[in-house]
Amino acid sequence: MSLVRLNIKGISYSQTQNGAYALILNEVDGERKLPIVIGAFEAQSIAIALEKEIRPPRPLTHDLFKNFSDRFDIVVKQVIIHKLVDGVFYSSLICERDKIEEIIDARTSDAIALALRFKAPIFTYKNILDKAGIYLKVDPDKEEEETQDSILVEDILNEELEIAPSQDNYTSHSLEELHNLLDEAVNNEDYEKAAKIRDEISKR
Repeated sequence: MSLVRLNIKGISYSQTQNGAYALILNEVDGERKLPIVIGAFEAQSIAIALEKEIRPPRPLTHDLFKNFSDRFDIVVKQVIIHKLVDGVFYSSLICERDKIEEIIDARTSDAIALALRFKAPIFTYKNILDKAGIYLKVDPDKEEEETQDSILVEDILNEELEIAPSQDNYTSHSLEELHNLLDEAVNNEDYEKAAKIRDEISKR
C-alpha cells in the first residue's frame, strides 16, 4: 500500500462544545483533509508545539519524552497512521537508535505531538485517506477556507462528542487584557485556557 504524506493544517476547539478538539491534517500533494478528534491534553501539547509564543515553564510529557530520547540518542524518524477501526486512528512511531530501527505503537494524538518535536514527517496509507479524507467545498465568492474549516470542525466534533456548551468568552476583553491573561494562563500551566486566549488574539 502506498503512503501519503500529511501536513498539520491546524488544531481547533469547538466554539459550541467545551473541551472538544479536532486536529486537521492536510494531504501534501492533494486537497483532502483528514480530521481527527483528540483529547484536551494532547490538543494543548500540539498547540504549544505549533505556536512558539507559548512556552511552558516546565516540560510537558511530550517534551520530557523528547529530552529523554535526545539523552539516549533515540530519534523518531517518522509517524505512520496505519489503521482506522470504528472511527479510531492507530499510529506507529518509527524510531532509530544506533542504526537499529524499531516500531512503537502510539495513539495518533501522541504520535503527532512527538512528530512535531522531532520534526518528523507524518504519513498515512492511501486507503485510510480514501475512507476518512474530506474535500472542502470552498466557494471563493462566498466563503473563506478558514470559515469552511471551522464549519468542518464543528460538524465533526458535534458528531463525535456530546459535551456541555462552553462558558468561556474572551470577546469582551481588550488585546492588552488578552495578552495579560495569556501570560497568566501559561504561568499557571493552564494550557487549555491559553490556547483559547491565543485563538481569540489571532482573530483580532
